[in-house]
Order: sequence, then structure tokens, then C-alpha cells
Amino acid sequence: MQQIIEEAKALQERIVEDRRWLHQHPELGFELPETVAYVRGRLEDMGYEVTEPCEGGLLTQIGDPAAGPCVLLRADMDALPVVEETGLAFASTNGNMHACGHDTHTAMLLGAAQILKNHESELKGCVKLLFQPDEEGCAPVDTTGGDEVLAAGVLEDPKVDAVASLHIMTPDFASGAVVTRPGTIFSSIDDIDIQIQGRGAHGSTPNMGIDPINIACHIYQGVQNYIARELDPTQVCVATFGKIEAGRAANVIPDTAHMLGTLRTQSAEVRSRFKKRVTAMCEDIAHAFGGTATVQFLRGVPNTYNDPALTEELVGYATELFGQDMVQEMEKPFPGTDDLAVLSQACPTTYFVLGAPVEGTTDCGMHHPGVQFDEGVFWRGTALLANSALEYLNARAS
Repeated sequence: MQQIIEEAKALQERIVEDRRWLHQHPELGFELPETVAYVRGRLEDMGYEVTEPCEGGLLTQIGDPAAGPCVLLRADMDALPVVEETGLAFASTNGNMHACGHDTHTAMLLGAAQILKNHESELKGCVKLLFQPDEEGCAPVDTTGGDEVLAAGVLEDPKVDAVASLHIMTPDFASGAVVTRPGTIFSSIDDIDIQIQGRGAHGSTPNMGIDPINIACHIYQGVQNYIARELDPTQVCVATFGKIEAGRAANVIPDTAHMLGTLRTQSAEVRSRFKKRVTAMCEDIAHAFGGTATVQFLRGVPNTYNDPALTEELVGYATELFGQDMVQEMEKPFPGTDDLAVLSQACPTTYFVLGAPVEGTTDCGMHHPGVQFDEGVFWRGTALLANSALEYLNARAS
């Protein structure tokens, strides 16, 4: 394991170089032509054969599937539509920004790819390297990158036995700390789209119409009352409506109203029950006032779930690699979402978090235009990914 640390430290400058190039060229969704060309070129320079499982995605593998199990290491490559305000010398200038650290994930996995190449003859099985598009869900389609790579068969041929990945994070954890937990680690997300049909009327004669704004108000309160009075208070369930719109004039009752919100849960059961109960409630509330409501849950991503047995095993390897003080268990899942969830529902998965706050910028969290990450920890992410795969395969060599 000490050798892996030494190799990762020796790659630190190259990891930073890769990260800075990627940071200066952020792209969105599935449309990642510059990113894909750069990452493909780096992998091919190492001697990898690279395929594109979906638009904006890259997949390669190393080792012999017949010699043992298969591990998949994943990094996301897409950015956010955020105008950067870091003032860094390598800041983006194209109106997009790697404000969630996907540039660092890609660079660290490229580093792991080099370490695995160094140990190719020792591999007791196969390692797949997946560089995924559209984790942020910025593409105007009903699926995310996780859905697309799963549908493309990245877990098959050869069949993947375990998935490992990491997400850089600030400001929640100490720089260089490796953090995870068994079970749910990131929340689910669903967009809630409610279309309300009423009947327009003059503002002076509301009795002649069916007010969709009134229906929307009752639906809004009904959803919050459902969470407060029907849901187990120990369960996490957050429903936020960030958009409610209707009408164009002060003295006109409109025909329709539209509500757009988001649901986040940390339990598949809570998520499923919310959808059924709130759909029925919205329809019934609208009917009670003479209108109709159509409820759709759009582009959902389930909980990201860490397989307990796999996570215990990989945490053990991480502890041997970095020491007990640098490997921690988080108390509760993150309220945010990551579409590694899609793979985690189909294959045993462990998702690590790597702390990387920069002193003096702790007020800038993830997705903030001023967020920065401590580049000094990048070798740790590379070592963690490469070592997790190598030790997993070695443990099953017999």
C-alpha cells in the first residue's frame, strides 16, 4: 500500500495539470466534445483502448475478466451553468463552471488509470474505468448520465461485481479526510410537476369561475401537511415548490396554474408513498373545488446506496492506506443527490467523500460560483480509487 501512496504522490503534478485544463473547459450535460477528446487522449497515451457507451461518456478496462472479478471505478465529467467567481488563474471564462468538482473527479480517476497501468501484470481480474456525462441533469431530456450508461450496458460484458467512486467536498470535512457511511449516502430527487385546470372568470365574479390559484394554494398546504402529519417524523422528506405561476392580470381569474417543485427523500419506501399519496391528494383537492390536477414526477434519481459489506471492506483498505485518523464515518446522509445512485441500485457500490476545503473560502460550498478545492489532496483520491480496486481483486485471488 505504501507503494500506491508513493506512485500517487509522484502523479500529483500531472493530476493538478489535468484538473486545471478540465476546469478551464467546462461543458454541460451530454455535450462534452472538448472534455471527451482530452480524456480520451490521456487514456490512449497510457495505452488504453477507449469506447463511448453513450454521448459524452467514455469507458475503458484493464486486466483479464477471466482471471477474477470486475470492479468499476466511475468519475463524472460535466459542469454546471454557473458563472465562475473564484478569480483563479485557470478560471473558466465560457459561462459554465466545475462548481461541483467533477473536473477533480476526472483528473483523479486519470491518475488511478495510470497506477493501474503500472500494475497491469498483477491484476487478479478486471477494472473498468467509466467517465460519465450529465450527472448534474442539465441536458433537456428525461434521463441523466447514470441512466444512459446503465442502459448502455457498462455493468455487463464483463459483469461488474463492485462499483467504487468518490466525490470531493467542501467545507464539511477536513482537507484530506476520507468519509463515507454504509446504507444511504445521498438523497433521492424527483421534480414535481402539477398542472391545474380551472375555469377563467372576471375578478369581480369569482363565483362564475373555478380559481386554479386557490386550488394551488390548497395543494401547497396539503403537501406540507402530509409531511407534517402523515409521515414518520424520524424520516427525511423535503418537498419544496420553487415555482408557482398563473395568470397575467390583477382582475382576471385564469384558466390554469402550474406548480413546479422538488422532492428529496432518503428512503425508497418514503419516496414511493409520497408519490402515491400526494398524487391522489392533489387530484382530490382539485376535484373538491371543481377543477382537475395532473401530477407528474419527472426525471427522478433514487437514493445513492452504499452496500454495507462492500463499504466495510473498502473502508478497511482505506484505513490501512491513510490511517485511522483520516478515515471517518459520517453520521447521516447528505441532502443532495448524485446519479451514481442508478448504478448503486443495480450493483454493490461504495461512494467515498474526500474533504478538500481551502482556508479562507469555507463560506463557499458546492455549486457556489466561488467554490475552490484544495489541490493538495488530489493524490489521495487517486490512491484511494486505485487501491480500492487492487485490494478488492487481491482479496478474491484465491
